[in-house]
This record gives sequence, C-alpha cells and structure tokens, in this order.
Amino acid sequence: MSETGKLIVGGQELELPIITGSENEKGIDISKLRANSGGYTTLDIGFKNTGSTTSGITFLNGEQGILRYAGYPIEQLVENSSFLEVAYLLINGELPNQGQFSDFTSSITQHTLVHEDIKRFLDAYPERSHPMGQLSSLICSLAAFYPESLDPHRGAEEVDKTIVRLLAKMPTMVSWIYKRSMGHPVVYPNNSMDYVTNFLNMFFGLPTQGVDVDPVIASAMDKLLILHADHEQNCSTATVRVVGSSHAPLYAAISAGVSALWGPRHGGANQAVIEMLKNIQADGGDSQKWMDKAKDKNDPFRLMGFGHRVYKNFDPRALLIKKSCDEVLEKLGIHDPLLEIAKKLEEIALKDDYFIQRKLYPNVDFYSGIIYKAIGFPTEMYTVLFALGRLPGWIAQWKEMMTERQPIGRPRQVYVGPNERQYTPIKTRV
Repeated sequence: MSETGKLIVGGQELELPIITGSENEKGIDISKLRANSGGYTTLDIGFKNTGSTTSGITFLNGEQGILRYAGYPIEQLVENSSFLEVAYLLINGELPNQGQFSDFTSSITQHTLVHEDIKRFLDAYPERSHPMGQLSSLICSLAAFYPESLDPHRGAEEVDKTIVRLLAKMPTMVSWIYKRSMGHPVVYPNNSMDYVTNFLNMFFGLPTQGVDVDPVIASAMDKLLILHADHEQNCSTATVRVVGSSHAPLYAAISAGVSALWGPRHGGANQAVIEMLKNIQADGGDSQKWMDKAKDKNDPFRLMGFGHRVYKNFDPRALLIKKSCDEVLEKLGIHDPLLEIAKKLEEIALKDDYFIQRKLYPNVDFYSGIIYKAIGFPTEMYTVLFALGRLPGWIAQWKEMMTERQPIGRPRQVYVGPNERQYTPIKTRV
C-alpha cells in the first residue's frame, strides 16, 4: 500500500497521501485538504515547505551539496559538456546524440538575428534604464513579432520553434542592450562562431573589428552558464511556471521570470557582491574589519556572496567555478584592488571558525561576480548574464508544466483583515 500520513483537524482525522520522489524525497499531498476538511488550507509564507509541483528536471539536495540536471551530476556536465548541450538536456530530458545536437545547434544558428525594430525599442528607453527592465520588455515583445506563439494548443513542432528562437535571440538582445548603453553601434551575430564565443564577440566587439576571444575566457563563461542553467523551484522559476499556467505565451512567462530574477535577493546577488567590495575599498580596504562586522550581530552589515539558503554545507557550483575563477585571474594577470579584497575575504571565511561553523562559505554568486568583473562586464549587466544562463531551465520548466497540462496556479490565503463593516458617505467619516 502507498504510504500515508494522518492529520487531525476540527476533530476529524484525515488521511493524506505521501508522494515519494525518485531520490526518496517525501512530500505530503494536500491537494484535497480543503475539500475534505471543510475549508482548511495550509499556511506557508514564502513557500519554504511547500512543493508546488513534481518535476523531472533538476534534483537538488542542499544538505549534501548535490545538484543534478536530469540525473547527471553538475560536476560531470561542467567538466565535459557545453552550455547548448546542457540546454538540450534540460529541455528534452536526455543528452543528445551527435545528429540531434547538430540539428539543435544548426536550428539555433539560423535564428540568431532579431527584427530591426528591436533597435527602435532600445533607442526609446531612457539612457539610465536598467538592463533587466529592458531585457524583460524585449523578450515579451517577441510575442508581437511571432503571434503564432500565442496559441497554447499549437503543435510540438511550433513549440520547438518558439523555444529555439528564444535561445538563439537571447545573446543578441543581451549584447545589444549593452551596446546601446555605451552609445556603440550593435554587432550582428557571426554564425560561424559557437554560441558563447559569438555572444562575447557581439558584446565586446565592434562593427569595424571583432575580438579575439581567449579560450580560457570562453570556457569560464560557458561553465558559468551551465552552473546557472537551472536550480529547481526558486523564485524566478516558480514565477515562470505560474505565469505559464495561465497559458500566457512562453515569451511572457520568461519575461516574468526575468523580472523575478531582477531582485537583489535572487539574481542580483552577484552584483551585490561587487557593490560590497566597492564599499570595503572606499572604507580603506581592511577586509578583516568588515569580516568582524559580519560577525557582530548588532551590526547591520550583511556579507554578500557567502552561504546559501538551500545549500547547508557547501555550494557545489562554487567549488566548480572557483577553479575557473583562478584560471581567469591568472590568464588575464589582473591586479584589481576589488579582486584583492575578494580573495582576502575568501581566505578569511575559509579559515575562521565563525564562518566555518555557520556554513558561510563563498557561494557561486561570489565567484561569478569576480569572473564577470575580471572579463570586463559592467556591474549592471551581471543579472542579465544570470538570465542568459537560466534561460534553458526556465524553458524546460515551462515545457514540463505545459506538457503535463498542469492547472493554473492559484495560491490560497488566510484573511486577517477587518470583518464585515458598513459603508459610510465620505462627508460623515471622522
């Protein structure tokens, strides 16, 4: 017999099914609780203990520091795979064979151009508008250029075309956002290059000349994109699924995910790391002083890029990207005061018992911010780069939700406002 749990509420004993995942995760199924209990719901502010779906895309065990995409350890994928191969894995559930991968990359290459009217959109944005707002708007606007994407019942081939278009055009739009912020002419895609090299060329190149992308830089960028590709049911991913559950087009759902990622509590964390380093530098660069402030419970200072809400022992992504971080810094031979402060903070945190006991280790946001700065990306583009990496995960989550015909997301609440009261005309109100 299937395992069940019991809940006694209002004097009534209810039997609740227990769902066991493929990694032996346990979840109490409360989908019929309200109907069977006379109106009771659960209250879980922030959804910290609530599973919103079953999913076969990503497995994460924070206590053991495990991250797997469709069963494959993140360590193996980072070491052996490419970002586009991982994108195929997430979206389709299996690694591609050579023929499938060639078809996939070829189809992406054919759709890297964006409509010329996108330039007009970019020209209309205020000079100081944030790149994440621009990206969210541009992605949503793709639905206007491809109205067939509005049909939630279109065939699988048309859905795949929508997915490929978005994967292909995202690097172009990201690089054009940056170019417009600099007052530079945009650089068009060069389809003779691979996905990551093409992006770096569009971002840092000029129409008059391209850039020689160092393989070490391209490799580090590719690894960062893989590490960011999916991370289970986080804020932005849950947003994509909820928006998509209304049968809004994929472009709208991804646009909403970009907006959710924007916040400093989520995708903006790596930008917050650099801003923290700048504050420490402005104060004189005494890393030990600021680490002591972080240990003082009465000090409002918060150490950014250390520890993680989900990972309780270590962030496996941080262990992987630290190697690339060291390689990039050594290759570029950069002597940046901010990076020197970062390395000192890392050294202190890895040796100090206070940080060790509290699991305040450098996480992926800490190292990704350092790499982005070393490569030359401006700080305000860090979260946009995060979105570029997370795109295949969002797409995979949307596709899974649509394929399984999941119902529209509609959380409940516990009302704590005023009881019924009578309306009084404005002239008689005190």
